[in-house]
Amino acid sequence: MTATPALRRRSLLGLAAAGLCAPGLARAQGWPERTIRLIVPVAPGGSQDIVARLSARAIGEALGQSITVENLPGGGSNIGYAAAARAAADGYTLLAGSDTLSITGALTPRLAYDPLGFAAVHRTVRVPQILVVRADHPAKDFAEWFAASRREPPAVGTPGNGSLAHLLLEQLSRAADSAWTHVPYRGGALAVNDLMAGQLQGVMINIGAVTDHVRGGRLRGLVVSADARTAALPEVPTLGELGLGAITSVGWHGLVAPAGTDPAIIARLNAASRAAAKRPDVAERFASLGVEPTDEGPEVLAAAIRDDAARYAEVVRRFNIRAE
Repeated sequence: MTATPALRRRSLLGLAAAGLCAPGLARAQGWPERTIRLIVPVAPGGSQDIVARLSARAIGEALGQSITVENLPGGGSNIGYAAAARAAADGYTLLAGSDTLSITGALTPRLAYDPLGFAAVHRTVRVPQILVVRADHPAKDFAEWFAASRREPPAVGTPGNGSLAHLLLEQLSRAADSAWTHVPYRGGALAVNDLMAGQLQGVMINIGAVTDHVRGGRLRGLVVSADARTAALPEVPTLGELGLGAITSVGWHGLVAPAGTDPAIIARLNAASRAAAKRPDVAERFASLGVEPTDEGPEVLAAAIRDDAARYAEVVRRFNIRAE
């Protein structure tokens, strides 16, 4: 039977579509064929860097390909974020993302990249924030701290202007009807050092940065920002328990990729990352940091980034928070 012109056109369109899809499918099936680069937008040594390196090693072993870690700190993580956004969406560049992706757009509206435009891979760990004081501080719990802060506003350090810790500090200060003095640092370690030296009354920071200090009795945890007590420091109450549940905000460390990365590659990365977080050696290290691994699909992280961005933008506006 002779094909009609309409049938010939449909056949040609079908072949063209197959030709367009085949290269992408082949890339996903053959990936990874070479070393993968993981950009970490912070300096080495902190909990985000540690989580990224642990994940990179375990994921690389699962995929049968090495993952190199490249630290690109600076600009409130924007240097590393911008470099990742410019990278080819071929699965060979990944980004160690965090909750700052949901904050930076409100702080710096005219960025050279879209912080909400990355392809979500996996929220590797949830990272509660914690308010800590020195072990010899007269306030034995958050209620005593809260009352004392109304009489004499304290100086509280954070890892920097616009950090999640800063957003929480401003909200708690307002709830206490007090004007806490915010002391921003370029990294949490410097804030903790000054707290230990007695130059600050408290520090708001991610729990991974001070878990060992609290366990060792050098610092006292007053409250965590999670919706449930953490396994790392179960004695520290949550904001919800203290009637401040509306302020609860939990950070995260995880993986994202440049926009347009093949969904099949994203799925393989997500599966490898979830499996990596369950490895006994990785899980033990996460527990020592006080961070909480998750077993979630990429859609959960994508929704969290979007939802947090809307919520944090309102906090930034209300308290007139500016980037450094």
